[in-house]
Amino acid sequence: MTSTIQKRIQSIDILRGIVMVIMALDHVRDYFHINAWTDDPMNLETTTPSLYFTRYITHFCAPTFVFLSGVSIYLQSLRKTKPELSAFLIKRGLWLIFVELVIVSFAWSFNPAFERFPLAIIWAIGISMFILGLLIRLPYKLILGLGLLIVFGHNLLDYPEAATGFNGGFWLDLLHSSKWTSYQIIGDHNLIIAYPFLPWLGLMTIGYCAGKLFSPQFETAKRKTLLTQIGISLLFLFVILRGINVYGDPLAWSEQRNGLYTFFSFMNIHKYPPSLLYICFTIGCALLFLPHLEKLENRFTKIMSVFGRTAFFYYILHLYLIHVLAMISFYIQGHTLAQSAEAESVFKWKFVVPGEGYGLIVVYTIWVFVIVFLYPFCKWYDSYKTNHKEKWWLSYL
Repeated sequence: MTSTIQKRIQSIDILRGIVMVIMALDHVRDYFHINAWTDDPMNLETTTPSLYFTRYITHFCAPTFVFLSGVSIYLQSLRKTKPELSAFLIKRGLWLIFVELVIVSFAWSFNPAFERFPLAIIWAIGISMFILGLLIRLPYKLILGLGLLIVFGHNLLDYPEAATGFNGGFWLDLLHSSKWTSYQIIGDHNLIIAYPFLPWLGLMTIGYCAGKLFSPQFETAKRKTLLTQIGISLLFLFVILRGINVYGDPLAWSEQRNGLYTFFSFMNIHKYPPSLLYICFTIGCALLFLPHLEKLENRFTKIMSVFGRTAFFYYILHLYLIHVLAMISFYIQGHTLAQSAEAESVFKWKFVVPGEGYGLIVVYTIWVFVIVFLYPFCKWYDSYKTNHKEKWWLSYL
């Protein structure tokens, strides 16, 4: 029984590691691609197939990670009482929000003045954990129903939000409708709502309920069948709703200059916040992929497992490493420290000059370097965690 459960958890770690590694590609692109701050890679008027793919492949990262976070929380519930799990989720959620506002915010900007506080994916995970910690005492079916209601129903808000002159205000922006809105806090300090949290909460809640499929009472064959059926159903629903072009995503697709770009338009789904169709496609693919990882053991899966088991540690390190590399590139190109304050993005990122950068070959090369460089550190930390389970604070990292 123990061996079976371990394999199931390993498959989750492998998939989590894969999406964490892919995620770094998008962040390297943010800092190094020549058009990162002057154009949208999903802009069908200017993008190329390679640039579109480079951005699109990273769409799988955040939803898969949030969903698997929910699964992991359910697995924790098998060895913790509800009060224990509730207290842990509330404390860890608050900790993650603090990390987003201070540690991650500085990693993105290298701006000691902290003029911008972006609420991004760590915030979304943190607030979702906090709320799930409050909901965890409810009956399982009620939690599942709430998660499904949020994920399948939140796009109803698209219709009032699309109205001319609509302004939802801070709380609705925080919940759902923000388009990277900036709110002044004190003086020159602003809060940027990048990730409205409602759909992420729904996705984590569904992930928590899906964790039941990984509990001991589920046989391998039965779980694989269910994951495959649900994955296919989500993809089928995506195709139907996307084809109808009425509900599930605020971005309608349209015919483009050729078949390839029409396909790009069809697949261009909304991430901020994640639409129903965005969740259907990304999680549908993840569920189809997940069962095949359970008995797959090779060098690649072992490496991905390391990244999966050290995801938070890796996330923090990779942001700082990529930004340090961007700083080095900034000086190599002849810029001075004084110029770092002049050439800033909208988020006050230091050492980033909009319109200055490299092509995709360099971006991919730097991405590979980042992954190879960080692997030994993650492997060391993974070993440290394994050998020091008595240290309570490790559960927060």
